[in-house]
Amino acid sequence: MTRKLGISDLRRTCSPDDFSFDTTEELEPLKEIIGQDRALDAIELGLGVKDDENRYNIYVAGQPGTGKNSAINKFLNRTSKEEDTPPDICYIHNFDNPDRPQYLRLEAGKGCEFQEDMDELIEHLEDGVSDTFETGEYKKRKEAIDQNFNQKKQALFEKLEEEASEKGFILQRTPFGLNTVPKGENGEPMDQQAFSEMEDEKREEIEDRQEELQDRIQETMEKVMEAEEERNEKIQNLKKEAISFLLDPMLRKLEEKYKDKEKAVEYLHNVKEDILENIDDFTNQNAGNQPGGMAQLASAQDQFVKYRVNVLINNGDTDGAPVVVQDNATYPNLFGAVEKKAQFGMMSTDFTMVKPGALHEANGGYLVLKAKNLFRYGLSWEGLKSALNQGEIKIEDPAQMLGYASTKGLQPEPVPLSIKVVLIGNRRIYNILNSFEEDFQKLFNVKSDFDFEMDWEDEKEGEIARFIKDQVDNSSEIRHFRNSGVAKVVEYTSEMARDQEKLSTKFSEITELVKESSYWAKKEGADYVNKDHVKKAMDEKIERRSLIKDKIHEYIDRGKIFIDTEGEEVGQITGLSVLRTGDFSFGKPARITANVYAGKEGVVNIDREADLSGDTHTKGVMILKGYLGRKFAYDKPLSLTANIAFEQSYSKIDGDSASSTELYAILSSLADLEINQGIAVTGSVNQKGEIQPIGGAKEKIEGYYEVCKAQGLTGDQGVILPEDNKDNLMLNDEVIDAVEAGDFHIYTVETVSEGLEILTDTPAGAELEDGEYEEGTVFARADEKIREIHEALNGNNKEDEDE
Repeated sequence: MTRKLGISDLRRTCSPDDFSFDTTEELEPLKEIIGQDRALDAIELGLGVKDDENRYNIYVAGQPGTGKNSAINKFLNRTSKEEDTPPDICYIHNFDNPDRPQYLRLEAGKGCEFQEDMDELIEHLEDGVSDTFETGEYKKRKEAIDQNFNQKKQALFEKLEEEASEKGFILQRTPFGLNTVPKGENGEPMDQQAFSEMEDEKREEIEDRQEELQDRIQETMEKVMEAEEERNEKIQNLKKEAISFLLDPMLRKLEEKYKDKEKAVEYLHNVKEDILENIDDFTNQNAGNQPGGMAQLASAQDQFVKYRVNVLINNGDTDGAPVVVQDNATYPNLFGAVEKKAQFGMMSTDFTMVKPGALHEANGGYLVLKAKNLFRYGLSWEGLKSALNQGEIKIEDPAQMLGYASTKGLQPEPVPLSIKVVLIGNRRIYNILNSFEEDFQKLFNVKSDFDFEMDWEDEKEGEIARFIKDQVDNSSEIRHFRNSGVAKVVEYTSEMARDQEKLSTKFSEITELVKESSYWAKKEGADYVNKDHVKKAMDEKIERRSLIKDKIHEYIDRGKIFIDTEGEEVGQITGLSVLRTGDFSFGKPARITANVYAGKEGVVNIDREADLSGDTHTKGVMILKGYLGRKFAYDKPLSLTANIAFEQSYSKIDGDSASSTELYAILSSLADLEINQGIAVTGSVNQKGEIQPIGGAKEKIEGYYEVCKAQGLTGDQGVILPEDNKDNLMLNDEVIDAVEAGDFHIYTVETVSEGLEILTDTPAGAELEDGEYEEGTVFARADEKIREIHEALNGNNKEDEDE
């Protein structure tokens, strides 16, 4: 049924009198999220279910500005305070495998204590080594060991000299060992000439005795070496005893302090053993016996590093479980890295240069990631899947993982992972992952879906008022609102939703409106924000974004783009589309023409032929052929060619909201009836001729009204839209005023017939029992035209056959 809408149909209003307050000063601020009960229940479930396999992670989906981030932050801040603080994570030297540092977990805050304790132990060792070896007791015992060795050595050499003298030889000590020289008759060493002049038999006898003596010398030297080894071992044991005496009190104290941590106690034992095994490194360094140059510098730098502690994560100041938000999810930012430094012309590293990632920081708590950012780095997603599946954090070199680096660096021991990951993204990413990523559903089995709208209820009006109060409390630049200003904000949220029964939940945009309204109130010098300030903010926002719209309307007004807003034409009609330019959308009228003539091509979409028609638009045009066939091909073939086109269209057209408009143009051409050019049309049609709802009704009506206003309102202009779109109207005041004054009209229709009667001022025509239509109606004229085309084509075909 055709309806001409009244002003009460064009906008739902919110009355300030419905509020129980005069200004928002009287209200309590709103701390909860509005209109997202389903999403919040899902978040609560995801955070509440604890499992050891890292399975109940959450994907938060929804449009930008619907409060996803705010909701997650509020939930996590509240939930995390009720949970235990996770332990500190440290890395320590692995004495069995230095290339694989070991992790050590200690109670929150104990990591830094352990680091300080080890630094104190090292300092104690540095200061105490030289002092220990300078004590009188140590020197006395060392001298006794040396004296005992020297006595043994002296006795061995004296005995050897006696044996040499008995055998007629004198022992001479040289830098290369002991020489045996035969004695002369006077007891002095025999010179070479005298030895050569001796008789062969006597000389051979001396040489035999000399060989026997050499064997004894060898035996004596071996005994000296054994004695020296014994001395060195005793000195080493003495050093160990002295260092143990130095370290044991502190080590026992530390072992007692960390006795509940078996790994820490084992590490302390290993530290002591390593110090005692490498005790000469400290004594030489402190004694200044280390070689000069780079080697000495390297030793000074590396001497104690393996006894230090790298505190990777310190949770000492963390209240409850950690909450980490990582906006740049590169692999190192998530998993950490092993840094390197240039030293003596080459890169070096050690376990103290292991740095944490977001997974380490959030371990035992919550990690929030942005889906779009995460999937920009494929390696990050693969690593995250692996970490969640295996329950551990591996620090690896990305270049090495991808095969770009051949050198193998440190491979820190993986840290056990217990975490809840919250991934924030849109529905498209979720659907893609759910379809093509086999591990996604297993790892993120809780979906929190944020709606972009909520029902318009009295309760929600009050919550929006309290939301404004909360914004005032959080910013000194925002002023309190009067109830008229709040009412206008409520209406604006319905405009955003494009539905009289709904309110938008895009509170980021509502916050922008609140701030801008406060600005205009402040500029005017008003203490409170009223409806005029809100309207000013709304109008200024449109003005800032509407440059392209104004340019198009200017071209229409100057005749560059052909749009007729008065008069009558056959086969020509004004359709309405929506053009989106980033964050702004507006209605754009377009001339649609149709020419019908004899032929068999059927309905020809010129835009499709030029590859300018999207799939949905093409489908809408194809539906027209089904409608025409059902309506007129009951007793004859649908033999015609109907060309339809969006005039002056140079880019791709999509959507089916112009399908009814195109059908009106075709029927006008068939029936040879003029269409009122002041009436623009929007609406989708099905094969039965029913008008289906479309999107962008508000933008289309307001856009066409502005064009009519620029060219001059005649009182005959208006828009036809589907009946089911009447509750989508939240039109601006100017359009409503024009409708009230009778300068502009808005009609709703349910069928093609109703629209035809408005456009042509001619009855559409009811179908008679014989399948024909009432005489003089639109359908009767169209049916007659199709019949004439069919007969003409048959006549031509018959003449061709006769020829």
